Amino acid sequence: MECLYCFLGFLLLAAGLPLDAAKRFHDVLSNERPSGYMREHNQLSGWSSDENDWNEKLYPVWKRGDSRWKSSWKGGRVQAVLTSDSPALVGSTITFAVNLVFPRCQKEDASGNIVYEKNCRNDTGASPDLYVYNWTAWTEDSDWGNDTSEGHHNVFPDGKPFPRPWKKNFVYVFHTLGQYFQKLGQCSVTISINTANVSLGPQIMEVTVYRRHRRAYVPIAKVKDVYVVTDQIPVFVTMSQKNNRNSSDETFLRDLPITFSVLIHDPSHFLNESAIYYKWNFGDNTGLFVSNNHTLNHTYVLNGTFSLNLTVQAEVPGPCPLPSPRPPKTTPPLVTAGDSTLELREIPDESCHITRYGYFKATITIVEGILEVNIIQVTDVPMPRPQPDNSLVDFVVTCHGSIPTEVCTIISDPSCQITQNPVCDPVAMELGDTCLLTVRRAFSGSGTYCMNLTLGNDASLALTSTLVSINSRDPASLLRTANGILVSLGCLAILVTVIAFLMYKKHKEYKPIENSPGIVIRGKGLNVFLNHAKTLFFPGNQEKDPLLKNQPGIL
Repeated sequence: MECLYCFLGFLLLAAGLPLDAAKRFHDVLSNERPSGYMREHNQLSGWSSDENDWNEKLYPVWKRGDSRWKSSWKGGRVQAVLTSDSPALVGSTITFAVNLVFPRCQKEDASGNIVYEKNCRNDTGASPDLYVYNWTAWTEDSDWGNDTSEGHHNVFPDGKPFPRPWKKNFVYVFHTLGQYFQKLGQCSVTISINTANVSLGPQIMEVTVYRRHRRAYVPIAKVKDVYVVTDQIPVFVTMSQKNNRNSSDETFLRDLPITFSVLIHDPSHFLNESAIYYKWNFGDNTGLFVSNNHTLNHTYVLNGTFSLNLTVQAEVPGPCPLPSPRPPKTTPPLVTAGDSTLELREIPDESCHITRYGYFKATITIVEGILEVNIIQVTDVPMPRPQPDNSLVDFVVTCHGSIPTEVCTIISDPSCQITQNPVCDPVAMELGDTCLLTVRRAFSGSGTYCMNLTLGNDASLALTSTLVSINSRDPASLLRTANGILVSLGCLAILVTVIAFLMYKKHKEYKPIENSPGIVIRGKGLNVFLNHAKTLFFPGNQEKDPLLKNQPGIL
């Protein structure tokens, strides 16, 4: 009977052993791991199985909702932000980044210590202390940073020693696919994984962060995120078109080229050495277009809805598969050196490749829009009363395509950079099918202006620009101009008067010849005056004695 009691006690003791046994990584890092999870995945390079033991004494484990989380950090909780450059093409490298967000007014300095920001006040007011955590002082007071120290606290949760030098203050434990990776770091760290051995589909990455606390560690944050590994090339296409009002609605204009630009998500440059081909089908019965350029222009000539299909093909260099075993050949008794060379040439070259594909589909709508706008005439508007601070100008505008519903102008400096006054007006419905309208705009002051004019409707927006020169209409300037004209006319009148006076004075020296005292022969005196004028203006006179001095009595 005593043996039976001993046997039952042994069974109870054995049943209680798992409760006291050491925790394993999968117990600490995730409670959602299904049975046999590790066996479904290949080994990641540099990672370890989460079946390993976890040092709970050095790295305590707190469950979600534990009250100790509230006091794990001075001044509040630390948030961990986990990001990745997912999705990743299988065989490429995916990178994960963790960034710690500290409570308000806290930051990490160049030495890795956590300090309070200057002139920053949180809910409790400005802190009189400079440091939140002065790990440098802790290092100097202990053997933490001493490379010769073999302290048991300088190890990861699985017992592996820290890489030297170990002057980092946070321990990051990454966990995915039943495996974990440990890393020392500061407030941000990154790791990369080659996805050649990662199963396709969505996966979960979990990260637990610990901080130093003397000779132990305190958990401060946990975070997880979903990443995707795929065997299809991640492809995105941007579409743009001139005069298109909104490209995001995938509605474009007829008779104008659309620019299609392919973006391949390949942050690790896995496809840099690959030959890539783009196969386009625009859905308008124009056939299949194949190009090795990631950008292509295409013009739709009909209105309607079309299905766009793109296939991207990449020839990725990779290892060749092992050749299938061949049946042994019968070898003659004597083998020459030449025969041996022929055998070596049958070994295939390592120049194989793997073909990967990516796909993109979209449904686009083609409508009629404003294709072009032109300013064909610019004229000044006459005003009944000159207004020096305001000039009116008419712009005659034509367009091609659909009829606009609004016209907008933006007047700016000659460089078209500094905007002064944008103005928009609706277009009258009486315009009909002919796009010809006159736009009147006011300009303040003289000078040169840049005017941008746009015609728009629901689907399109066409733009044109022109330079406008406005002359000065200042009254003072007009008065100065009038004064200048009057001065010129006055000078001309004075000049004419002087010439006439000189002519009169010259003719007065010759008096008429008298026949008798007090009697003047008027007819002859007039003839003398005319002869003198003729001599003055026509010096080529044939008269031998113009003064008639040899003939007394003649002027």
